[in-house]
Amino acid sequence: MGAYILRRLLLMIPTIIGIMAVNFVIIQFAPGGPVEKVIAQLTGTDVSATARISGGSGDLGGGQSASQGGGAESSSKYRGAQGLDPEFIKDLEKQFGFDKPPLERFGRMLWNYARFDFGESYFRDIAVVDLVIEKMPVSISLGLWMTLISYLISIPLGIRKAVTDGSRFDVWTSAVIVVGYAIPGFLFAVLLIVLFAGGSFFDWFPLRGLFSDNWDTLSWGEKILDYFWHLALPLTAMALSAFATTTLLTKNSFLDEIRKQYVVTARAKGLSEREVLYRHVFRNAMLIIVAGFPGAFISSFFAGSLLIETIFSLDGLGLLGFESVINRDYPVIFATLFIFSLMGLLVGLISDLTYTWIDPRIDFESREV
Repeated sequence: MGAYILRRLLLMIPTIIGIMAVNFVIIQFAPGGPVEKVIAQLTGTDVSATARISGGSGDLGGGQSASQGGGAESSSKYRGAQGLDPEFIKDLEKQFGFDKPPLERFGRMLWNYARFDFGESYFRDIAVVDLVIEKMPVSISLGLWMTLISYLISIPLGIRKAVTDGSRFDVWTSAVIVVGYAIPGFLFAVLLIVLFAGGSFFDWFPLRGLFSDNWDTLSWGEKILDYFWHLALPLTAMALSAFATTTLLTKNSFLDEIRKQYVVTARAKGLSEREVLYRHVFRNAMLIIVAGFPGAFISSFFAGSLLIETIFSLDGLGLLGFESVINRDYPVIFATLFIFSLMGLLVGLISDLTYTWIDPRIDFESREV
């Protein structure tokens, strides 16, 4: 097992380099950039309200103005740069590192990331690591609790549906699950707000944030209740589609195992249905559920929370990533991409190791990676 873990860890290096390289190339051909972002802010054509110009090594307010001459030279490269001093444009390029060729920038970025040095945000006066840590609690709360609740409900329900396959219980629960899966999470979130967050009917739940304004004055018990009170609607909206997917996956996995010959043999030996289900079927059927856990966690942690965070005004990683793309904040974009990719690969390795814990018969040493 040690050799297998070492191979997987070594394979993560070219995998991450490939991910970063593909996205770096895409960024090179994407229209716009941080220099054009600053130009748009200076000329009053920027519509983003979230970006803030930080005072880096190239002082953006260093006496330059849109009325200075020399715009003919700069306008050929950056849209909207007419009238700006070419030296000012060069200072901007130097501040953002665009005075160096792309290959050198990419190599330097990889070297820094290998040392977990992610630099500072272009438009926020804060280190990228500090920014990610600041937003992490919201996304962790949504991702972990959503995955936990989804599995705690979906697995027992899926097992029950497999055991009672074709019964009225199975039919009507399947109908509810399919309808729930068909409703987009963000649309369900809007419906919850209208119904329970002061929209048109009841005002039972808060609409923004994870904590109340009087958080510091609450006791520990009151803080726990306040925390889950704020999470109730976002988690309900996020868990809907994951709940349906995991339930049907569990049912189909158990149905496939129940119909195998070893189950017939176990019943013929006089074992009860409960013993057959949990001593024999459960271990084999749960393998596919374990395999889907990393994807479910990563999806809920990073991808599925974007719209939910926006709708419920939760300042997490999903919203941070979206704003970084809009604002062309490349250090935040690539740093979060690197961190998320690394976490995804590590979680995948942990999932494989969990296979061996559930079923010791699985031996990853006997096969090639």
